[in-house]
Amino acid sequence: MFELLERLVLCESPSRDREAQKEVLALLSDSFAERRFQPRLLSGRHSGGMLLAMPADRRRHRPHQLILGHSDTVWPVGTLATMPARTDDEGTFWGPGSYDMKAGLVQGLFAVEALAVVGADPLPVTPVFLINSDEEIGSHESTRVIVRFARGADRCFVLEPSLGPEGDLKTARKGVGRFTITVRGIAAHAGLDPGKGASAILELSHIIQKLFALNDSGRGITVNVGTIDGGLSPNMVAPQSTAVVDVRVPTREDAARIEQAIHALRAETPGTEVRVEGAVRRPPMERTPRNQRLWQLAKRGAEELGIEIDQAAAGGGSDGNTTSLFAPTLDGLGAVGAGAHAANEHLILDRMVERSALLARLLSFPPLDEVVPREA
Repeated sequence: MFELLERLVLCESPSRDREAQKEVLALLSDSFAERRFQPRLLSGRHSGGMLLAMPADRRRHRPHQLILGHSDTVWPVGTLATMPARTDDEGTFWGPGSYDMKAGLVQGLFAVEALAVVGADPLPVTPVFLINSDEEIGSHESTRVIVRFARGADRCFVLEPSLGPEGDLKTARKGVGRFTITVRGIAAHAGLDPGKGASAILELSHIIQKLFALNDSGRGITVNVGTIDGGLSPNMVAPQSTAVVDVRVPTREDAARIEQAIHALRAETPGTEVRVEGAVRRPPMERTPRNQRLWQLAKRGAEELGIEIDQAAAGGGSDGNTTSLFAPTLDGLGAVGAGAHAANEHLILDRMVERSALLARLLSFPPLDEVVPREA
């Protein structure tokens, strides 16, 4: 497991570098083929593409379960020079993209290998792996394919990193929205004719206050103006200004309400106008009854293996937000560690074995509707 993880991490694969994705997807493709899976590379127009892998001897007309992962990272090529892949004396592996989420991909590969070794193959629910290369930038190209395989899936497991030092599974995720607010005003000389102008920057300052007023910590709603831009020169009344806004919401009801409030923003400074673009495009992953049923199955599998797990909610989004709309979804089955998107990204190597075992047990269960609930 360690050797494959190291090889994957050494294949630097930033989201926006299509060429860089080829090496890591080729390595993953070979790794699936070695485990008697049939890999298929799906080319992308704007991304590095996707890898689809199914058992070579799969039986038709059986239900399928979707296992999701991504090969892209937030780190540019060359990051290994300052964040080298390494293992310390305590069994901690460090390296860009290791925790988020190449270790999860390794765990998925070894889960199906373990099932084959113990004779549990073919499974009652066919495992279908889908690995995209644009998750870190919103999965804009791959979402269509994800939805296709999530529709009708018996269940979906997401190999994103776990949450916290105990390795909690993610049974809820906030929805993520991105909005661009553009204010247009009227240019004028700031010294000679300021009254003839209409400051887009002044109006944007009012808009920003309205946006921050939408924050609700009690409900877990965050509205953050992350960047602003505007104006042409200090001696000009600004004719245009722009703000880019990040929104996080725990429920679809909250998403609809916040989205409506942002699109309802209107200018109050005479001579200015406001244009709003954007939406909550990655919906929340909520603790629906079917998602909680899958969580109960995970608890059962963990108890059988002597593993302690708990569930938690995450503020970030993943492709599990999308699959949760169509199939029971469990997220955070990847590595135990910390430092996603940070210079201290790392994972605990020993925990990879138990996480892979847990995934193997989950994959081996019969269709969810056929699992007999345990008595309380």
